Amino acid sequence: MQTLYKPQIICHIEQSLDFSVFESRWIPCSAKFVVLGSHPRGTGVIRIYEISSGKLDLITEEEKSSAFKCGTFAASSLRNRHLATGNFEGKLHIWNLENLSVPVYTAKAHNEIINAIDGVGGQTVGCGAPEIVTGSRDGSVKVWDSRQKERPVAIMEPSEGETCRDCWTVAFGNSFDSEERVVCAGYDNGDIKLFDLRKMELRWETNIKNGVCGLEFDRKDIKMNKLVATSLEGSFNVFDMTEQHPKKGFGSLTEKAHKSTIWVPRHLPQNRDVFVTCGGTGSLCLWKYCYPAKRVKDIDGDKCSVAGSLNLLQNTVISGQPISSFDWNCDKMGLAVCSGFDQAVRVIIVTKLNLL
Repeated sequence: MQTLYKPQIICHIEQSLDFSVFESRWIPCSAKFVVLGSHPRGTGVIRIYEISSGKLDLITEEEKSSAFKCGTFAASSLRNRHLATGNFEGKLHIWNLENLSVPVYTAKAHNEIINAIDGVGGQTVGCGAPEIVTGSRDGSVKVWDSRQKERPVAIMEPSEGETCRDCWTVAFGNSFDSEERVVCAGYDNGDIKLFDLRKMELRWETNIKNGVCGLEFDRKDIKMNKLVATSLEGSFNVFDMTEQHPKKGFGSLTEKAHKSTIWVPRHLPQNRDVFVTCGGTGSLCLWKYCYPAKRVKDIDGDKCSVAGSLNLLQNTVISGQPISSFDWNCDKMGLAVCSGFDQAVRVIIVTKLNLL
């Protein structure tokens, strides 16, 4: 790609914070975003910022008894825009941002910290119930429906006698109708497990040899297409999920980047073949996935998907510390918010994405 047409990653606004931030998410259909984290004294904090005239205005701040680790809007309708959070005590809360004094839903989800959360079904029609998935240090993955109090609708955990591995990341996918849905979970030993929620069984598993820090399907509400898995030691995998071989699983490619832990992958909402990875050196890498000429091959009489290739569009360093959270704005192409271990939140603009 010619330099003139390459996307540029620009830090538009940078705001220092007086607490450790673990998650930053855009509030749907707005110029506001929410920041979740922990005060030095161990209490949790929710802050809402709004972009105004090139700066950030603090709209709301609320302190809670336990620190927040993760959050998502994906299980809520665009009308309600309720925020689901997981905290260090293993509790799942759902908040109405208009009144943060009392959560609208509470469940003691896990015995230990909730490391990761994802949602599905809230912002789409005909793709099943609005559900939330949580992954915890206690080794279990649980699926929740906010219409069902206190009790998960599905639990995926080790059998009796098996070693409990720390679940670091979870992701919904394959939710293209009211029946189909999968949950993918990544663990500290490099395991990736794909659970079929319709059949309530383990559909596929593999190991990428390093702890799995982030998982994301390119789209949740379509038939499985691609899955990105980021890990420790500066590598990530892209799996083509269109055709599963009974023995080989899914076709995949491995890419080295960042020279450090790769914390999260995030696909561009307006183009599922473009995604960003966030590194432990404070770097951002922008990638475009290129499909192969043939996406399926025959192995021993069975079909198997074929992985394509990756094109690094741009990379830049925006922080001296790891970038642990990143979220694209669904309404404005190229607008994003990210946060890291340097106690700062940044609004990012990525240019020329419409030319890809």
